[in-house]
Amino acid sequence: MTGSNEKADLHRYLQQARDAMLWKLDGLSEYDIRRPLVPTGTNLLGLVKHLADVEFGYFGTTFGRPSADELPFPEDDPLSDMFADAAESRAQVTGLYQKAWAHSDATIEALPLDATGRVPHWPAEHSEVTLHRIMVHVTVDTQRHAGQADIIRELIDGAAGLRKGDTNPPPAGWTWAAHRDRVERAAREAAGRGVGA
Repeated sequence: MTGSNEKADLHRYLQQARDAMLWKLDGLSEYDIRRPLVPTGTNLLGLVKHLADVEFGYFGTTFGRPSADELPFPEDDPLSDMFADAAESRAQVTGLYQKAWAHSDATIEALPLDATGRVPHWPAEHSEVTLHRIMVHVTVDTQRHAGQADIIRELIDGAAGLRKGDTNPPPAGWTWAAHRDRVERAAREAAGRGVGA
């Protein structure tokens, strides 16, 4: 069995999720990276902007290491971090996210996993956290949003996959269309038989 560095492992998974988020923007127009394709308004560039805000807060303010680049939280517009307004460029938002990574990475490097901090917007009884817990929390949150980005990107142009160059192709002889048809048939058959709770 090989040795493991818990902090390095957690950081690697976080970075993979970060990279996936930016990759989902590659090759798309300004409109496509901003347009909402679901009723909640979820959009690719907005997810990136939101995750920049998440990292600044959890790895900055939580551990007494605030950043001047952190987004303000307007009480009258709590969803302002979930989209980029027309004046915010792709480069500004992705640059902000990369600044957040650098700020977060400095915190991760400087503190041990058992370092404690306080999340100001969590209930008092749960607000004291360790760096370990925050690394897990932010990685899970980033992966969740990367999953949303997968669906949004697929709706835009059909692109799917875990990372650049890895499109999750089905096995030889299969296509995504064939797979989708198979899933549809199974759904209709189950509905017809009344399969369920």
